[in-house]
Amino acid sequence: MQELQKSLKPYHEGFLSFSRLPEEGCGREEILREMEKLKSVEEARWKEGRVSGAVYHGDSGHVDFLNQVYALNSQSNPLHADVWPSTTKFEAEIVAMTAHMLGADADPGHGVCGTVTSGGTESILVAMKTYRDWARETKGITAPEMVAPATAHAAFDKAAQYFGIKIIRIPVGPDFRADVVAARKAITANTIVLIGSAPPFPHGLVDPIEELSELAREHGLGFHTDGCLGGFLLPWAEKLGYPVPRFDFRLPGVTSISADTHKYGYAAKGTSVVLYRNAELRHFQYYTTTDWPGGLYFSPTLAGSRPGGLSAACWAALVTLGESGYLRAAGAILETAATIKQGLREIPELQLIGDPLFVIAFMSETLDIFQVMEAMTRKGWGLNGLHFPPAVHICVTLRHTQPGLGQRLIADLKEAVAYVKGRPDAPAGVGPVYGMASVVELRGMVSELLRMYMDVLYQV
Repeated sequence: MQELQKSLKPYHEGFLSFSRLPEEGCGREEILREMEKLKSVEEARWKEGRVSGAVYHGDSGHVDFLNQVYALNSQSNPLHADVWPSTTKFEAEIVAMTAHMLGADADPGHGVCGTVTSGGTESILVAMKTYRDWARETKGITAPEMVAPATAHAAFDKAAQYFGIKIIRIPVGPDFRADVVAARKAITANTIVLIGSAPPFPHGLVDPIEELSELAREHGLGFHTDGCLGGFLLPWAEKLGYPVPRFDFRLPGVTSISADTHKYGYAAKGTSVVLYRNAELRHFQYYTTTDWPGGLYFSPTLAGSRPGGLSAACWAALVTLGESGYLRAAGAILETAATIKQGLREIPELQLIGDPLFVIAFMSETLDIFQVMEAMTRKGWGLNGLHFPPAVHICVTLRHTQPGLGQRLIADLKEAVAYVKGRPDAPAGVGPVYGMASVVELRGMVSELLRMYMDVLYQV
C-alpha cells in the first residue's frame, strides 16, 4: 500500500497539504508557486509524447489560447441561460458543427440535434437514459435491455447499473469487431438499443456499424454509434482517402452518436457531444420538474450548474482549427500511426491486432506482454494494458507526431522485447491484476483492489 501511495502521489512530501481549511488563507503568490511545482512534476512526460492518449493536442500556443478563452468566460453557467445567453449560443453551434461533420446533411428532413455534455461517459449515460425512457413511453417496455459488443466502452455498463437496464454483452469475431450474427440472436422483446463503436477503445477497429444499425432498423430499435474516440478523427481520415467504413447519420439506422470534443476535437477536457436523429428522441433526455417549491427546474444533461467556460473554449477550438486544421492534424497522426504499425510488423515477437488507423494494439504469442509493457514503463512510456486477450495499445495523438518519436517508440519496444526474452522472470507490473481479472472466480477480488486504489487516490 505504501508503494501504491508513493506511485500515485509523488507530491505527497515537499508540497503543501491540507486535511482541513487553514486558519488564515494562503497567499495567492504562494498558491501559484505550488501549482507551478506540481505542473513541473507532471507535464514533461505527456508533453514529450510518451503517454497513450490523455492529451490530444498539447501545443503551448493552443493551450494558452483556450485558457484565455476560459478566463473570459469563467463565471458563466448555462443553467442560467437568461444571464449567459452566449453560452447557449456556443453550445448550439458546437452541436450544429458536429452534426454537420457526422452526416446530418444526408437526412435534412429529420433535423439532427443534440447537446453538449461533460465527456464521453456522460454522452453515453444520457443516450442510454433516453432510450430507456423512449422505449417505456412508446413501447411499454419496463425491463429494458441493451445489446453491446464485449469491446464497447465500460460507460455502457455504468449506464446499465445507473438506469436499471440489462446489458447483453455479445462477442467479437476473430477480427475483433462486433459479431452481427450474435447481435441478431441477442435481440428480445425487451431490447431497446444496439451499440457499435467507431472505434472501440481496446483495439481501434471500427465495428460493422452499417450491418448493426440496419439490424436495429429492421427491429424498430435505437442504434447508438459510440464515436467518442473517433468521431472527430474518422471524418477527416475519410476525406484524406483512408478506408473508413460509414458509421454516422448517413446510415439510416443510426439514431444517435456520441463524439468527444475534448479528444480529437482538441477542446479542453470536460466537453463532449451527444447527437440524435431527431428532436423527438432528444426530448427523452431532458429533465424537468414543475412541482418543486423552488420553481420550475429543467436541465438537458445530468448536471445542473455547468462550467460555461469549457463550452466557450470548446467552441473556440472548433472555429480556430476549422476543416483545414483538422485535416492537417489527422494527416500527421495517421502518418505517425503508419510508421508505428510498420515498425511493429518488423518485431517478430509482437503481433499487431488487425489494421487499425490510430489506436494500435499488439499482443505476443511467445512473451508476457505485460512484462514488455513494464519494461516500456521503466523507459518512460505510458501505454495502455488490455485483457481478453492480454495486449497493449497506444492511442496516437498530435503529441506523438513530434519528429522521430514514432521511431523512438519502436526502438524502445525492440529493446524491451529483447530484455524480456533474456529475463523470463522480469516484473510484469499490473500483469498479475489483469490475469486475475481474466478468471471469473477472482473478478470480485480485482474489483475490491480497484476500490482500494480509488480510496488511496482520495486520501490526504
